[in-house]
Amino acid sequence: MNRVLMPATGDTLAYVRDPHRPRVATAAELLRAIPADTLPAQVTVEDVMAEPSWDTSAATLLTLACRARSSLLEDSFDGVVISHGPDTVEETAFLVDLMAGPAASRGGIILTTATRSLDELSAEGPRNLASSLTAAVDPALLGAGAVVCVDDCLHAARWVTHTDATSVAGFSSAPYPQLGRVLRGRVEPISPPPVRPPEAAGEPESDVALIKTYPGIEPALLTAVVDAGARGIVLEGTGQGNVPVGLFTAIGELTEGDIPVVVASRCRTSTAPLEAMPLGTGLATKMGAIGARGLSPVKARIALMVALGTGGGVQAARAWFARL
Repeated sequence: MNRVLMPATGDTLAYVRDPHRPRVATAAELLRAIPADTLPAQVTVEDVMAEPSWDTSAATLLTLACRARSSLLEDSFDGVVISHGPDTVEETAFLVDLMAGPAASRGGIILTTATRSLDELSAEGPRNLASSLTAAVDPALLGAGAVVCVDDCLHAARWVTHTDATSVAGFSSAPYPQLGRVLRGRVEPISPPPVRPPEAAGEPESDVALIKTYPGIEPALLTAVVDAGARGIVLEGTGQGNVPVGLFTAIGELTEGDIPVVVASRCRTSTAPLEAMPLGTGLATKMGAIGARGLSPVKARIALMVALGTGGGVQAARAWFARL
């Protein structure tokens, strides 16, 4: 029988809000909420000490990514399902994906979450866990990397976005298709997964800042985060990857100082290099900025963390993003 590891981080999916005894259910309790005769594998549970997902630390992100990889490569599990809070599951999923390497071809890597607490009416957590366990051992997802499973829908880590904090189906891959659905105890594929990312080398750099740009933003904000210890910066720009001209000098100076600056956008953008955008857009590349290759700002930050894991600076980051 297939073996699946299920690390549980607590959070909303595991909250029991009983006014007489509020608590967080253990991984074993979560598993017991699923009818035993529906389990597609032998499940080993692990409780992971973690902050609420809205306050997830870089250390917790790395712990989950490393555990997912080692469970498949070293512990011979056939799949792994991580229960997570909804707020930052897309960031965790993307780091797990980038760190998976050859583990992606060894078994399914699924992250799931819930909007309703465990003792709430029509809590969706047990259903999401059951579907995730099914997906983790389905050969259709071999090689797909990290996948987020919510409401029986399967989303690639690179494409998934948390779009609605009030809905049990509040995740989307748009404008990309979802990978598939879990139906009648199996995965029904819908589209192929994105191309696998370059393999990570070394431990990700945790000190990467994310700054949202706006009209009139002061360039001193960029230098301030570097003075505070940031080894790289992601700027959330607009449109095709535009940032205010007033930041150009600071971008050039930081780049010369071997601090990579990546420009993402608050909009969905093309995966093409920023310097390939139409004339008049992506001008920050003239000052040395690196395009995010269509990644959202939060995922561009995760990608820059991994890119800097080699210990390199601007050139290492530029080369890594070029292969995304």
